[in-house]
Amino acid sequence: EQIVELATKEREGGRQPFHQVMFVLLEDDMASLLLDKVVGQPLTLDLPANKTELTLSVQAVGNGEWDCQLEYDADLFTTEGAARMAQHLATLLTASVNHPEQEVGRLQLLTQPERAQLLIEWNQTARDYPKDKCLHQLFEEQVERTPEAIAVEYEGRQLTYQQLNQRANQLAHHLRKLGVKPDTLVGICMERSLEMVVGLMGILKAGGAYVPLDPEYPKERLTFMFDDASAPVVLTQARLAEILPDGKSKIIKLDEAQVYLALEDVRNPQNQTAPHHLAYMIYTSGSTGRPKGAMNVQSGIVNRLLWMQEAYCLTPEDRVLQKTPFSFDVSVWEFFWPLLTGASLVLARPGGHKDNGYLADLIERKGITTLHFVPSMLSLFLEQEKLATKCRSLKRVICSGEALPFELQKRFFGSLSCQLHNLYGPTEASVDVTYWACDPKSTLSIVPIGRPIFNTQCYILDEGLEPVPVGVAGELHIGGDGLARGYLNRPELTAEKFIPNPFSSESGARLYKTGDLCRYLPDGNIEYLGRLDHQVKIRGFRIELGEIEATLGQHPSVRECVVVAREDSPGNKQLVAYLVATGDTPPTVEELREQLLKTLPDYMVPAAFVSLEKLPLTPNGKVDRKALPAPETGRLGSGTEYVAPRTPTEQALAKIWAELLGLEKVGIHDNFFALGGHSLLMVRLGSQIKQHLSVEIFLREIFEAPTIEKLGQTLESKGAQSQTNRIPKADRTQLLPMSFAQQRIWLLQETLPDPAAYHVPIAWRFSGGSAWHKLQ
Repeated sequence: EQIVELATKEREGGRQPFHQVMFVLLEDDMASLLLDKVVGQPLTLDLPANKTELTLSVQAVGNGEWDCQLEYDADLFTTEGAARMAQHLATLLTASVNHPEQEVGRLQLLTQPERAQLLIEWNQTARDYPKDKCLHQLFEEQVERTPEAIAVEYEGRQLTYQQLNQRANQLAHHLRKLGVKPDTLVGICMERSLEMVVGLMGILKAGGAYVPLDPEYPKERLTFMFDDASAPVVLTQARLAEILPDGKSKIIKLDEAQVYLALEDVRNPQNQTAPHHLAYMIYTSGSTGRPKGAMNVQSGIVNRLLWMQEAYCLTPEDRVLQKTPFSFDVSVWEFFWPLLTGASLVLARPGGHKDNGYLADLIERKGITTLHFVPSMLSLFLEQEKLATKCRSLKRVICSGEALPFELQKRFFGSLSCQLHNLYGPTEASVDVTYWACDPKSTLSIVPIGRPIFNTQCYILDEGLEPVPVGVAGELHIGGDGLARGYLNRPELTAEKFIPNPFSSESGARLYKTGDLCRYLPDGNIEYLGRLDHQVKIRGFRIELGEIEATLGQHPSVRECVVVAREDSPGNKQLVAYLVATGDTPPTVEELREQLLKTLPDYMVPAAFVSLEKLPLTPNGKVDRKALPAPETGRLGSGTEYVAPRTPTEQALAKIWAELLGLEKVGIHDNFFALGGHSLLMVRLGSQIKQHLSVEIFLREIFEAPTIEKLGQTLESKGAQSQTNRIPKADRTQLLPMSFAQQRIWLLQETLPDPAAYHVPIAWRFSGGSAWHKLQ
């Protein structure tokens, strides 16, 4: 115990401090022992509990035979698992005798029945589906079945299946005139709206593949995407056109274009797209400091959506909430799954996915039956009051994007009485590749990611691309119909990540190396364990830490830097940057955030920055990430002198901050992140500001104004007013009955942020007539 105390810095409960495995080899024959006239024989004793997790004892018993005994900790290993290990050892030893010249790492560990189970039995996912159909063709078939049903709804406006189809057809005919054809990349930079859905479907009908360009991204990042994609056409909205970089792309403002698009043919354009053509390309974080575009094909997403329909059986009575930013691949099924099945697609307002109070009210008002959450956001959502009452319409909640904690599953079933499903998949495949139905009565203490979907294979392999045994960790590799074509303009990276499939007889079959560490459970389901590299997930967004480090390293005052994802308190994962300055004075936090926000989206900006004299290193000279200190938080770590709030806005903000951060008081110069703020608290902060000050605030604006003084100035410039001073908006039901034209004008002034600032054309066709009327 004295050695343990001196030699170990930290103890881990339930584990031996020095070693967990012991090997004992006795080469002499101990069958008998002769001591003068006394003959001794071995005697089996009941010994105390084993002090290691595994102990393998091998003893010679004569005639070239050996007796092997494996002791195991029954709290860590099952009898079946220990028996498998013993069998694997026997298989390994046999192979070593038969092939003494072979490297140990290449010797067979698995028995043939085990190998067949891992490679074949658990990957029998073949299923027939219409392999000659594309996404838009399946939508057109649904239009024929339910032309008058509501296809999409947004803020009181609706389009039937026929109306959506006709408007998408008109756009598609126009795009073809501009040269859009199969595999043409078409950019779309829009906020959530009816026009966005028309744009997505119109691009697919024209034969192109859509490229989401999030209007909240920094201009430098958007510029890179524009240059990299070289999209000849970009769809946008009038108010967003100014943020688009100058280039050769033809810009179409969809909210103003209906006047001339209305002259196009409303009939379905003749299909020119084949299943192997691209459907969409989504940019993800790149370890080299620049994003990479993952190109997904029609056959992959069609396979994925048809599996989803068979698994969850959406009906025309269902209402699916679309709230995921379209730069995140979950949005693909949110948009298109309901439109292939006759269900209604309900769009959340821009920024609405960050406001849990708004989401709960929307679920109740619109009777939402199906929606998606990343686990970290689901955790926040479950804190809403009267959730069970507001969410009575919910049938299913689908989680993906992050590991789903077991405790969160328990909270979910304690709050809601609907289904919970855990899905997994990388952007380099068509959204999801495995599925698991959560069960409140399950005896498992984890939430697996489950089994592969239709026409998909999952292999957990070692470095030599050999399958690992059940219970042993390895890298997950994905094969089958859902794989992306590769990365745009990155042939070397495509060849590195998309490798030939050694287990398939099909010509050209590939595997995608996910970089995810997983293992098989005894029943064939898969457990996610973590990453093999420095890629992380924050609120469901995939982040390469190398991209942040490369951008941070461009600051002239930064000599060295490293970024890690820390979870110092359960459920609070945040990015922390550690840096060594080039001089005696390190750069300020504001300077570093400003540097990163020029090129990175807000979710990639670290919540804390820590200056060090030098980075800790391991004996082999690499950065010792485990030795990096936790950032200081709280008032003592804020580094600023307390200055009381001065204005009503600052006072309201200080009260909100104090409640969120658990502090007695907050000064106007205190930094939100230095006080312990993080990405999830930012979401709550935005919701509280909207509730109490009636102003919509974006996460990027909080990053850019992280003190009460600066954020107060931002809010006051946006017209913040205390909840008690708000002038209530007139209730339409209290007004006199309005004519059709008056209702149109009322909707116009309700939906525009500042109607006086725009000249907005509204066009519609009288049924049965050809006259067009314009109100401006």
